[in-house]
Amino acid sequence: MAKKVVATLKKQGAGKNVAKVIRMVKSEKSGAYTFQEEIVATEEVKDFLAKK
Repeated sequence: MAKKVVATLKKQGAGKNVAKVIRMVKSEKSGAYTFQEEIVATEEVKDFLAKK
């Protein structure tokens, strides 16, 4: 399924400079880890990972 998403992003031409970023976030209430996924521009990847 992931191959289809990547293929459609490449076909449109607008998705050439994007990356899917997954960050692990620890919940303060339960202490469990959750995953936060987002598609961001390649220039903004470091900023996204630096946020808490």
